[in-house]
Amino acid sequence: MCFAIRECNGWIDPVQKPLPPLTWFRSFEAAARTLSFTAAAEEIGMTQSAVSQQVKSLELRLGVPLFARKARGLALTDEGRRLLPHVGAAIATLTQATEPYSRGRTPDLLTVASSVSVAQWVISPRLAEFRQAHPEIRLRVLSAVWPDDFQTSQADVEIRFGSKEQAGREAHPLLPNRLMALKSPRLTGDPDNYPLIETVGTSAGWKAWQARYGPTAEPACYVDTYGLAMQMAADGNGVALVSELLAKHAIDSGLLEPAFEGAIPAVEGYFLLTHQTRAAAQVFAAWLVACLAR
Repeated sequence: MCFAIRECNGWIDPVQKPLPPLTWFRSFEAAARTLSFTAAAEEIGMTQSAVSQQVKSLELRLGVPLFARKARGLALTDEGRRLLPHVGAAIATLTQATEPYSRGRTPDLLTVASSVSVAQWVISPRLAEFRQAHPEIRLRVLSAVWPDDFQTSQADVEIRFGSKEQAGREAHPLLPNRLMALKSPRLTGDPDNYPLIETVGTSAGWKAWQARYGPTAEPACYVDTYGLAMQMAADGNGVALVSELLAKHAIDSGLLEPAFEGAIPAVEGYFLLTHQTRAAAQVFAAWLVACLAR
């Protein structure tokens, strides 16, 4: 049995058919404007494979092809051309509606923007240590995924996920940047018999693991973040291939353990950016790098 789980907020009307995720529409709109999955990925801060997969998911949900895939690029189908103006207008409306709520920098508050995965598995487990060492620094942690999420947050410290090009020249790579196969210690026996949990939207996964260490079963569960994959593994649902950076605390605390020996390089990684004019931002960034080095 194969199933997929996505992080979402809000509720679903049981009478109406649920709308496709907003991220699918964003990927479609960017690809439709640029006629390139690669260019769309660079614009919205995702991998090319993630954009392509989200567009394909939208096509499957709608039941029509939105693009004609050609050797030299993409071309909109008639259905794609009809959909594009509506999607573009909806995104513009949402952008305009949320503009008044943009949070600027607050002088006495240090704002850190990161994905939920980083906040949950990297920052939160170590935050008491930071607060004890620096009680004078008040902290606000905001979840951010898309590039414009970071721009809106105007954070003092940003932790971005992607390639070096996507993160920017000023970004500092956070290490280690490898993928490990992890499971709950409660799962005993041969790990080859456990279901595999795959994180979609990243360039390296179980196929890359197979290329280095040999054949494995097909993934049985698909999720869209490393953090959710780790939670699934911690709950005993199988073996997850996740970022070692996120997993360090979970391993040290006994929540997770390696299912197989070895690791593979990650194509995308986590990058740290700081607002250079604030001393508190430099303090937090230095503390985080030191924690990860330990």
